Amino acid sequence: MYYVYLILCTDESIYTGMTSDPERRFIEHVQKSGGRYTKLHKPIQMKRVEEFGTKLDALRRERQIKGWRREKKLNLIKFGHPNSRPRNHYI
Repeated sequence: MYYVYLILCTDESIYTGMTSDPERRFIEHVQKSGGRYTKLHKPIQMKRVEEFGTKLDALRRERQIKGWRREKKLNLIKFGHPNSRPRNHYI
């Protein structure tokens, strides 16, 4: 299995990555052996993990999410869908 993950950093940026072991990868990011971006932007918390059956599918999803703006990533984390928004209810 392969996983795409989103990590919240101390500067409130969101890092997106792909791995076969999310727990190990998060520890690597925290210990500053994970990647260039998270060496500069300290990771705080893994906010979302998605599972894929193939590496190719995971890489495609990672690339897709990395192309999104921050708002879309936050919607994915909060609502499980990039275009979700709270709806106003009228009585």
